[in-house]
Amino acid sequence: MPKVKTNRVKYPEGWELIEPTLRELQAKMREAENDPHDGKRKCEALWPIFKIAHQKSRYIYDLYYRRKEISKELYEFCLDQGYADKNLIAKWKKPGYERLCCLRCIQPRDHNFATTCVCRVPKHLREEKVIECVHCGCRGCASGD
Repeated sequence: MPKVKTNRVKYPEGWELIEPTLRELQAKMREAENDPHDGKRKCEALWPIFKIAHQKSRYIYDLYYRRKEISKELYEFCLDQGYADKNLIAKWKKPGYERLCCLRCIQPRDHNFATTCVCRVPKHLREEKVIECVHCGCRGCASGD
């Protein structure tokens, strides 16, 4: 006889402390997904979604690694349930990627001449001072800024 799957998820201790913020960010994400993108370029319609996904991941990362307010169990639960991007957080732990906005900015196959995104160039090395990333709308995520 096959197992019956239920939607009951056992939340770890401390979940009630971070749940309101995650629910609020989830509501913002839903609003950004349903927001009409009339008059915007195709890539600009995705920028708010990338921004909110970055906020959620940064929130979980800061709570665990910087402020040490949540347990390892709760941190891993958030990663497993998709509340944060574990690949992005893994990059934040490496030197030089502390302020990385999204993973697409460091993938050479998505850019001309097999390089990284222009938002990864430090501000003092740029010719133009105001630049927006085509993928996520970032204005500069180089850790050396």
